[in-house]
Amino acid sequence: MIGTLPSRSIYFAGVLALLPGLTSCQRADVDRVQGYVEGEFVYVASPMPGALLELNVRRGEHVEAGAPLFALDDAEERAARDEAAGRLAQARASLTDATKGQRPTEIESLQAQIEHAKVALELSQSELARHEKLMASRATSIEEIERLRARVSQDRKRVAQLEADLKTAQLGARSDQIAAAEANVGALEAALARAEWELGQSRQAAPQAGVVFDTIYRQGEWVAAGKPVVVLLPPQNIKVRAFVSQQRVGSLQLGNAVRVLVDGVAEPFEGKLSFISPKAEYTPPVIYSQENRNKLVFLVEIHFAPEVAARLHPGQPVDVQLGGR
Repeated sequence: MIGTLPSRSIYFAGVLALLPGLTSCQRADVDRVQGYVEGEFVYVASPMPGALLELNVRRGEHVEAGAPLFALDDAEERAARDEAAGRLAQARASLTDATKGQRPTEIESLQAQIEHAKVALELSQSELARHEKLMASRATSIEEIERLRARVSQDRKRVAQLEADLKTAQLGARSDQIAAAEANVGALEAALARAEWELGQSRQAAPQAGVVFDTIYRQGEWVAAGKPVVVLLPPQNIKVRAFVSQQRVGSLQLGNAVRVLVDGVAEPFEGKLSFISPKAEYTPPVIYSQENRNKLVFLVEIHFAPEVAARLHPGQPVDVQLGGR
C-alpha cells in the first residue's frame, strides 16, 4: 500500500498534465473545419436566336471586361434595322413637307389665277357702271343691270376665294396633321432604336473580367434565345463554403478574418467571413436534446480579394481556420 501511493500520485499528475493539451486540441478541432471552394458563374447569353457565327474565346482563357465573346448570325436583325431606318426617313420627309407650304409653281399658279380674277372683276364693274349711266336714257333694262351686279358680286367672291387659297397654300398642313406626323416620327424612332438594340445583342462581350470556365456551343450550331453560350468565372465570385458546429457559430461575426489551408500550398489564403446561415443544416426530429444539439451545423461563406481568389479552383477541398489563428 505504501509503495503504490507514489505511483498513483504520478498517474494523476500525468493526467493533469495532459488536460491542457487535450483542451487545446479540442479547441483546435472546433476552430478548424473542412470546406470546399465554390464559384458563382456568369452565364453569357443573347436574347436573340441565331446560328453561332463566331466564338472568340476558348475554355480556360482569361478575358478582360468588354472583350468579345461570341457573335450570332445577324442577317435578319440587320434587315429589320435597315427597314426601320427607311421608314423613319420617310416619316421625317413627310413631316418636313407638312410644315411647308405648297410648291413654288403651285403658289405661282394661284397668284396668276388671282390676277385673272381681278381683271375679270374690273371688267364687270366697268360694264356695270356703263349700264347704270345708260339707265337715265333708258338705253338698257333693269334686268341687265341686275345681271351685271350679280356678275360683279360673283367676280369679287372669286377673288376673295383665290386669295384665301393662296394664304392656305403658304401656311402648310393643319396643326393636327403636323402633330400626327410628329407622333409617327417618334414611334418610328423608337422602332429604329429597338432594331439597333436587337442587332447589337447578336454580339456579346464579357460583362466583367474572368476565366472562361466553359463554352457550351460550337461554331455553326443554332443557339436559341436566352441560352448561354459562354460561362465566365470572375475571381470575385470565388468563395469557400464550410459548415460550423453550433458550439462555435455563436462566436463568429461577419467580417472575421479567416485563414484557408489548401493541400500543396504552403501559405494560407487570407479571407473574411461574408455570410453566416440563419438556419441549421440539421433539425432534430423532436426536441433539442444535448445529443442532437451537437449535430447542428451552420453554413458559412468566406470571400477573398480577387487576386487571392484567382488562385483557388471550384470543387477544391480546403481546411478553414476560423478566427484567422
